[in-house]
Amino acid sequence: MDQKRAIVWFRQDLRVHDNEALTEALRHADEVIPVYVFDDRVFGGKTRWFGFPKTGRYRARFILESVADLRRSLQQLGSDLVVRFGKPEEVLFDLARTCRSSWVFCNRERTQEEVEVQDALEHNLWTIGQELRFSRGKMLYYTADLPFPVTQTPDIFSQFRKEVERVIPVREPLPVPKALPPLPLGLEAGELPGLEELGHEPFEPHPKAAVDFEGGEMAGLRRLHYYLWECDLAAIYKETRNDLLGGDYSTKFSPWLGQGCLSPKMIYHELKKYEQVRGANKSTYWIFFELLWRDFFRLMGKKHGNKIFLKGGTKDEPNPELTNDLLLFERWKEGRTGVPFIDANMRELNLTGFMSNRGRQNVASFLINDLRVNWQMGAEYFESLLIDYDPCSNWGNWNYLAGVGSDPRDDRYFNILTQAKKYDPQGEYVKFWLPELAELPPAKVHCPDTLTGAEQEEIHFHIGDDYPHALVSTSKWA
Repeated sequence: MDQKRAIVWFRQDLRVHDNEALTEALRHADEVIPVYVFDDRVFGGKTRWFGFPKTGRYRARFILESVADLRRSLQQLGSDLVVRFGKPEEVLFDLARTCRSSWVFCNRERTQEEVEVQDALEHNLWTIGQELRFSRGKMLYYTADLPFPVTQTPDIFSQFRKEVERVIPVREPLPVPKALPPLPLGLEAGELPGLEELGHEPFEPHPKAAVDFEGGEMAGLRRLHYYLWECDLAAIYKETRNDLLGGDYSTKFSPWLGQGCLSPKMIYHELKKYEQVRGANKSTYWIFFELLWRDFFRLMGKKHGNKIFLKGGTKDEPNPELTNDLLLFERWKEGRTGVPFIDANMRELNLTGFMSNRGRQNVASFLINDLRVNWQMGAEYFESLLIDYDPCSNWGNWNYLAGVGSDPRDDRYFNILTQAKKYDPQGEYVKFWLPELAELPPAKVHCPDTLTGAEQEEIHFHIGDDYPHALVSTSKWA
């Protein structure tokens, strides 16, 4: 009797726990070939509108570490990870033909570039009588469990939340397989690339980085255990989530969620265990609340498709006042706007690949509402730099902040000075990332453009030399 063989194409699901594609492949096939393809369009390509590197060095290194960790996990289970380079629709097709598999299993992606790849692979497999079978891996809820079809998902988050959170149960995460069959004889696993092969120079994490994000399922599970059980931080999440300094003010789960190293279902059920042992409160609920937002943005991507990438967003209402002003954008991008709260956040992003959610909201509002620059430029820059980039979450958030997405309010304007004084009252965060402002008193650290000439002389600090002139006078928000 012939052995049935399946390929499992790992994408943004770099884990062995709660992996439906892997579980389904083991259920259908006698032999399973796990594969990861380094797509040169992802690692060497450019963003769609403004040509930033598609995958910057921070995320590239995180993915490399995640793939290496996945390989170790698969080896411990008796298999290995086949690593290849090129276009997945071609590489996997050739592998399927050569290995004479019956199926390729993968977790389905929903945004255009990923859909085009999986559609092309599906077409190629049809030509040799093989099937591409899709599974789910990125959401807390299964779409089949929702009380509405995807096309009728409410466009307002609060409505979505009310319809699902207390009605629909979250399924248990799928277990890690007990063992995997070895790779077929003669099939070479292949070598993992170095960062240089993906177009980046090796680098050390910045010494000021809030967390040294290590890629991989094991590191993600360690972070989950640390946050919940070791430090009891889930109990105070709601009070600390808007802080700006340190590694513990928020969960920091997002990089591992973004690459699928952590399953949202795993986080949810571990959180429920935590609540049973140590008690539920507003903070534990708020972690669940953030997972709901991730599902909501993914459903918006499914429902509205490419609209999330277009200037008019899901509302189809582009703002004609927003321009592609490259000079203003460069000042914003480099953290040289002369507005310290904005510059500090952008410097953190540039040097570490990460920025707090509070920071992301403020820098986006400033770019859109104060500089009147096209929000797509900011969204693409985030796509390039962020270690935790996820298409639906990133573009959904920019839609939201630009007033072209899922929000009943049209005006998402942030008073930058008020925000700075509320979340960084002594200027500690600003001075941490902008050491040139170290001598400014707390009353002036967020508005150095209001320093008189005499005050500048007294502290040996000169606007225009030591720090840029403000693109927007901070008196606007006073």
